[in-house]
Amino acid sequence: MLHLDSLTYGYDSARPVLDIAAFHLPIGQHALLLGPSGSGKSTLLHLLAGILAPQAGRLEVAGTSLPSLTPRQRDSWRGRAIGLLPQQLALVPSLNVLDNVLLPAYASDQRPDPARAASLLGQLGLADKLDAYPYALSGGQRQRAAIARAVVMRPQLILADEPTANLDDDACATVVHLLARQAAQAGASLVIASHDARVLAALPNAAVLRLPRARGAA
Repeated sequence: MLHLDSLTYGYDSARPVLDIAAFHLPIGQHALLLGPSGSGKSTLLHLLAGILAPQAGRLEVAGTSLPSLTPRQRDSWRGRAIGLLPQQLALVPSLNVLDNVLLPAYASDQRPDPARAASLLGQLGLADKLDAYPYALSGGQRQRAAIARAVVMRPQLILADEPTANLDDDACATVVHLLARQAAQAGASLVIASHDARVLAALPNAAVLRLPRARGAA
């Protein structure tokens, strides 16, 4: 599913933000990117999503070599293969919950499936919020809507950036278990970037890639 070898990325070639010798993740498995703020976790997620292109090395996701794709090809591939849960959630305030969940289909020129979106929202306890707007949701409800958006297209890889930041212990465990369950139902691999030790406790069998602090990383 995921193969990284001699992967480097940086804004200054003399001092890369990321320098990963090797990391491999089988299909359907979980991985944690652990490290302090500034270690490059978000940068690596953006590389895995095809938002950024590596400077050098092998980066293969779900059988696709990302360095070989043009930016437009990476955009199209991302819509088919990647489910992204950004740290800031990025729900569109002018769209209701159902339309927010359907956004990945429109963004990737694929046919939207409102029935699947509504079913996912129901599974996540938001069956009565399809017509609500993000401002009317609690923080936990917004996060669950963003999780539904991340998995609605049945991605092969789900990427979550600091999904437990500012959550108490119970909410942290709930979010991690929701992500793991939705990944399993979609048949997807799951990669979580975090500096939260509780995530490791919640996914004790996950593969771990620890990133040291690096200047200029996110």
